[in-house]
Amino acid sequence: MQTDSGSKIMTIDEVAAYLRVSERTVYDWAQKGEIPCGKLGTSWRFKRSEIENWVNRKLGVSRYPEVPPLVSISSVLTEKRCRIVSHATKMEVLKEMVEVLSTAPQVTDSRDLERAIFRREQLMSTGIGLGIGLPHARLHSVTNVVMALGVVPVPIADYESLDGQPVGIIVMLAAGDAQHAQHIRLLSQVSARLKDAEVREALIGARDPAAMYSIMTQGRVMDA
Repeated sequence: MQTDSGSKIMTIDEVAAYLRVSERTVYDWAQKGEIPCGKLGTSWRFKRSEIENWVNRKLGVSRYPEVPPLVSISSVLTEKRCRIVSHATKMEVLKEMVEVLSTAPQVTDSRDLERAIFRREQLMSTGIGLGIGLPHARLHSVTNVVMALGVVPVPIADYESLDGQPVGIIVMLAAGDAQHAQHIRLLSQVSARLKDAEVREALIGARDPAAMYSIMTQGRVMDA
């Protein structure tokens, strides 16, 4: 007997792949009740037909939602927004990264950005594991998607990551209020890039912003 594909039960990773967002984003939506789901024990479960209907309602289309063009990391990150950070605590590092990101012309209100970043962090840590922190926000005061990159030579012990490990790589993202799709696609892209152990090791070992930029945008250090 064939099973109706619409009745298929999906896991978080399957929904993330289907929506082309990070697993963390799907988890956040589920926790906040923003996406149709249920729990089986301690695990979230999703019905495919409900997810498809939810996507259609969100995007205001009948069947095939328009997917925004993929934003490249090199188009939202500059060498000037790459920083080797010497602070030891999460709060200190996030404040410095807000300062770095606020140098971008896309950020018109640095205090608004700082409030949003810390508000998001209070809801749930953006430490996604593997020594990575992905603080992010969408704001009316941000005119376009923008990114800053920080490397902490002595990893932050109090970041409260999902895997309990200290954080040595910080990627801070900001986007405009209406840029939800671009925002989550960039989050997914950054997360995928940093899942590469060689990229993470190269970033931690980077000696200057130029090397950090090259590694993050191209996945390797440019030959001298």
